[in-house]
Amino acid sequence: MERIKGYTYGQAMSSPVSLNDLELLKTTVLFTDDDVQHLKLAGEVLQDQTDEILDLWYGFVGSNAHLVHYFGNGSAPNAEYLTAVRARFNQWILDLCKKPYDQTWLNYQHEIGLRHHSIKKNKTDNVDSVPIIHYRYLVAFIFPITATIKGFLAKKNHDAQTIEKMYSAWFKAVTLTVVLWTHPYIKENEF
Repeated sequence: MERIKGYTYGQAMSSPVSLNDLELLKTTVLFTDDDVQHLKLAGEVLQDQTDEILDLWYGFVGSNAHLVHYFGNGSAPNAEYLTAVRARFNQWILDLCKKPYDQTWLNYQHEIGLRHHSIKKNKTDNVDSVPIIHYRYLVAFIFPITATIKGFLAKKNHDAQTIEKMYSAWFKAVTLTVVLWTHPYIKENEF
């Protein structure tokens, strides 16, 4: 596999969220072993469609000035930054579906959260950009990232019930990861 700039999976510092907390969050979003299996299947379905998915998502971000704003410093977006983030976003799709939700995965979700927050925003890519992605857009992005995936899940001729199960598993996984990404934004002992 080609090295992805800034992709440090397996090297991230320990998450302050415990594995027990993760299990409770999984229970809260109704994430089951069946979802794990359907996410793996979704990963197989999506793995050769990630460029098309990212074209759609980047088109959405690029057509909304208030979102593309986060890839620049008040002027035009930084093309190198967009490209570097895209490569990691591509890998995130695959990791979301295929990686075990263990301590290593949990640690990397925390790293992703830090990279959206002023604590580490811009540091991975050493870019001059706005200092934070505001919390509201992390949460709001759950819908477009979820709603747009269903058509891609349907492209491999699975039956409607299997597509729905993959879609549901994806929705739960996206919600779970975004919740984890918000940790740096929450006051201590309030997460």
